[in-house]
Amino acid sequence: MADGRIKVLIVDDHQVVRRGLRTFLEVQDDIEVVGEAADGAEGVSLAETVAPDVILMDVVMPGTDGIEALRELRARGDRAKVLIVTSFTEHRTVVPALRAGAVGYVYKDVDPDALAGAIRAVHAGHVLLQPELADALLTEDPAPEGRAGSLTEREREVLALIADGRSNREIARALHLSEKTVKTHVSNILMKLDLADRTQAALYAVRNNLT
Repeated sequence: MADGRIKVLIVDDHQVVRRGLRTFLEVQDDIEVVGEAADGAEGVSLAETVAPDVILMDVVMPGTDGIEALRELRARGDRAKVLIVTSFTEHRTVVPALRAGAVGYVYKDVDPDALAGAIRAVHAGHVLLQPELADALLTEDPAPEGRAGSLTEREREVLALIADGRSNREIARALHLSEKTVKTHVSNILMKLDLADRTQAALYAVRNNLT
């Protein structure tokens, strides 16, 4: 993001949806659409080429769907934040995407300003979990017990702020730490709890009453 703009890749099998999302975003001074893909496989390949900061990903697509694409992106170590854009409200559609590495979701009829805000939020390190989705994840995926005891008091404080949706910068300000120190704490938390990312850490904190 050398020019200060957030680079966005749109992955959706419906051209009209891609066009609509692009139209929404092209009027934003700080967001640049760097590519479009019609399925998950094309999205993964294009992500390697255009290096987006944020990927808007549909879940249900022919061929390689959004869940498979998320897993492939994680396997490749891609650092883009994936925001699910879906027309489905059923938990069974969105929950697997969150487990596969997405950092949040919005609906396809989202207000343009809200969509831009969501992109800025996940780019800044926030996790966008709606309460009803958090409840579904807690119900369907019980937390492993006992690991929280390995956390230091400072790590528990950082974990609680992650669950509150805070970015590393905001956590640093709240705890009067440097961002580098916060990143170290986050890495230690993920390692100690055997978790893959901030989304899983946030869910772990909620499940174990560490918020």
